[in-house]
Amino acid sequence: MVCGQYAIAQDDLDSLLNAEMGNNTEYVQATFKTTRIINGHSTERVKQGDLDFRISHRFGTIQGGAYEFFGIDQSTSQFGLEYGIRDYLMVGVARATWQKTSSGLLKLSLLRQTRGAKTMPVSLSYVSSVFVNGLRWEDNMRKNYFTSRLAYLHQLPISHKLNTKWSFQISPTLIHRNMVKTSSESNDIYAMGVGGRYKLTVRSSINVEYFHTFNRTKTGLSDFNNCFSVGFDIETGSHVFQIMLTNSQGITENNFVTSSSGKWRSGDLFIGFNICRFFTLNSKEKIEK
Repeated sequence: MVCGQYAIAQDDLDSLLNAEMGNNTEYVQATFKTTRIINGHSTERVKQGDLDFRISHRFGTIQGGAYEFFGIDQSTSQFGLEYGIRDYLMVGVARATWQKTSSGLLKLSLLRQTRGAKTMPVSLSYVSSVFVNGLRWEDNMRKNYFTSRLAYLHQLPISHKLNTKWSFQISPTLIHRNMVKTSSESNDIYAMGVGGRYKLTVRSSINVEYFHTFNRTKTGLSDFNNCFSVGFDIETGSHVFQIMLTNSQGITENNFVTSSSGKWRSGDLFIGFNICRFFTLNSKEKIEK
């Protein structure tokens, strides 16, 4: 009799636990290590109250050999700060040596991948950036407009974390340049980014990223190549180190998406790295692992 009542009670408890588990919705975490896969944005954001100080560096082509110290003598770099206003909204500013470019960005999380009672198969973000060319005007005798210095990025990264090891992403991309060389060139550049991550250990992963530009001949960029990069991420506490091999020396989207000069087939490649240092300004928040 007692055994029968215990069995019924246990069945009721199991049913209750299963019902509660079925009503839970779990957000998928850490699809990528940082806000970038390699060069391009991931769907990840800086959490509310956190500050990400980023140092990005790209050496010159390794084909320069020992004379150019295998690219070290021809490097470019960028320093940036990114801050999480909310868990779904971050902003950032940066300064790059290429064309003395200053930039600002906004990233908004529109959808988050979830499992459980409510399932969302993908994460979706919107990225908007403005780039300001800081070079001196080549011809000071003509009338030059500040707006001619500007270029814009609009991007919709869409990612899916397949399991604890694999993550994938596509990134429809639009870059608008206010000023082009000739009237026959299009101001708008359309591209598609494709990226992936394979997690090696708890703190390391291999990343791959490719950007294909569709209207290259109409934008005066036919002499350049599509950007392909391979990278390695390693996390140490509040730092993330990203080391990459890429055919683009550019760091900003209006450079690496549009003007990758290197070729993988000929070994005309660039070594680079990103260093991300996270500061938790809100003591109640913990850095997402």
